[in-house]
Amino acid sequence: MNVVMKKAAERAEPVSALLALTVYLTGLTLQLTGNGGPAAQALFMAAYAFGGLFTLREALGALREGRFQVDFLMLVAAAGAAAIGRWEEGAVLLVLFSVGHALEEYALGRARRSIEALGGLTPRTALVRRAAGATTEVPVEELTVGDTVLVRPHTRVPADGFVAAGSSSVDQSPLTGESVPADKTPVPDRAAALAGPSATGPENRVYAGTVNGSGSLEVVVTRLAADNTLARVVRMVQDAEERTSPTQRFTDRFQKVFVPGVLALVAALLGYGALTGEPFTDSFYRAMAVLVAASPCALAIATPAAVLSAVGRAARGGVLVKGGAPLEEFGRLRTLAFDKTGTLTEGRPRLTEAVTADGAGREELLRTAVAVQRLSDHPLAQAVVRDAPSLTAAGTRTAEATGLRAVIGRGVSAELDGEPVHIGSLSYADTLAGPPVPAALRDRTEELARTGRTTMLVRRGDRWLGTLGLMDAPRPEAADTVAALRGLGVTRTVMLSGDDQRVADAVGSTIGMDEALGGLMPQDKVTEVARLRRTAPTAMIGDGVNDAPAMAGATVGVAMGAAGSAVALETADIALMSDDLRRLPFVTGLSRRASRIIRQNLWLSLGIVAVLVPATALGLGIGPAVLVHEGSTLVVVANALRLLRYRERS
Repeated sequence: MNVVMKKAAERAEPVSALLALTVYLTGLTLQLTGNGGPAAQALFMAAYAFGGLFTLREALGALREGRFQVDFLMLVAAAGAAAIGRWEEGAVLLVLFSVGHALEEYALGRARRSIEALGGLTPRTALVRRAAGATTEVPVEELTVGDTVLVRPHTRVPADGFVAAGSSSVDQSPLTGESVPADKTPVPDRAAALAGPSATGPENRVYAGTVNGSGSLEVVVTRLAADNTLARVVRMVQDAEERTSPTQRFTDRFQKVFVPGVLALVAALLGYGALTGEPFTDSFYRAMAVLVAASPCALAIATPAAVLSAVGRAARGGVLVKGGAPLEEFGRLRTLAFDKTGTLTEGRPRLTEAVTADGAGREELLRTAVAVQRLSDHPLAQAVVRDAPSLTAAGTRTAEATGLRAVIGRGVSAELDGEPVHIGSLSYADTLAGPPVPAALRDRTEELARTGRTTMLVRRGDRWLGTLGLMDAPRPEAADTVAALRGLGVTRTVMLSGDDQRVADAVGSTIGMDEALGGLMPQDKVTEVARLRRTAPTAMIGDGVNDAPAMAGATVGVAMGAAGSAVALETADIALMSDDLRRLPFVTGLSRRASRIIRQNLWLSLGIVAVLVPATALGLGIGPAVLVHEGSTLVVVANALRLLRYRERS
């Protein structure tokens, strides 16, 4: 019932404006054809009633709260025109003002609907698989954590959860903005995934509102409908409307001072007319015209329309912007600080080099390393096992090693085909009995370490097979992203890392960063961000968890991969819903465009007032002033709505 009443109220204002326009045009036609008189007068009065109804209600509400708004100036001007018998001019003022106001509400409503449309992406019902194997269709609000839902091909996922059975590609663009569907596979251990859903990988997680591909999936629910990622995004985007931008705060303060100032100017004009002996009717009409000219209607709508349009467009592109303040501030930034691990890099080590010693083969080196490291659960060992097949010939057989022994922090040893195998750092290799590391292999190992690699020397029996180099590799899109940001006006990029300075330098030079700082603890990152802010406003881009303190200390905090992190959604000013750096140039370009449009609207609005006030004081009538005024309002609204169609640079 409340929804019906709300929709009826939303339709009432445009209907009232249309009625005002209709009766005014009818009265004007009668007057121009010489059939005016009482009938035309009555129609103009009706235009007053229809055109001023909602304006009067809003103005009285603002006055009760002790606030002056531009609507008040319009009402005073219309009342003044009626007092001196200029009903037709007062009517055109209220009619055009009400039509303009209705169009403004339409513009804001369109921006809001683009946001609210996100909420309609989640299906209303879900197919729940019960213990007996039968499926039951239930409302998504009744789903509980631990339920198993069946997601059929080419349907929307009804809840946040992880894949327990089946595989498919899922279109996540409604939520994350990713252009390519993401492959989804089952978790290896359902019980462990349910106990710790946040530990599941992105290839296992699915989100409400995303679109399943051609495969069937069984998804275990991990969040209730009211708390799923999409629901939180919709709530936060709607709340963003309440977070005003610096420009909006300026215009609000400006109106509080400007409206009383205009009323004082009108009183002064009336007093001046009385002192000079000018007829009261002429002085009063000119004062009312000045009232109309000084009403900054376009100024009142300029910033909210642009902010709401930009926030809605960002949400459709997989970026959550929490209000006008971070939107405007990010649009002006020229310095960006990045966390390294998981932001500019993939967040996990990769096997990048396999350097053989003299007399050894690449296949033997990698086969030996994989056989031993398969027995270890160390992240570096797992990286070797995972990545070595891509560096070897297809179908290469891997032998079975036994008897793994670990030397913590230095290396491991095992038995392979009756021979001892040692794998570890250069310092570990120097402790082994037998032949030393060959000089050429030592030099190559040290060179890899200088370029930020973690190295593993491999010896089998008395033969040195070679060195493996591993590093947390930069994301494939990182260098292109940094280049794109430079094209958008970013002049300084800084990488903050807890890794060794050599690693930071290697990654930074590969990506194209201006500065790379290594060996930083979380509190050191806060200090560095504060240092950068002393020279220029600075954004901090991180994962929203361990980088939260530095993000909080930045001018704007930007979180990566927020779709899977409730912490990132809460702590960041801007959240990139996907784990995709390419969303960063998109939101940078959008915020810059929004800042330009806000400035354009602001200067246009103030410029119109600056021109119209002296023009009306010198004799310009109410009618032309109204046309210019409302025309500028429509221009401002149309300019703001362009943000809804923003396209990112290719």
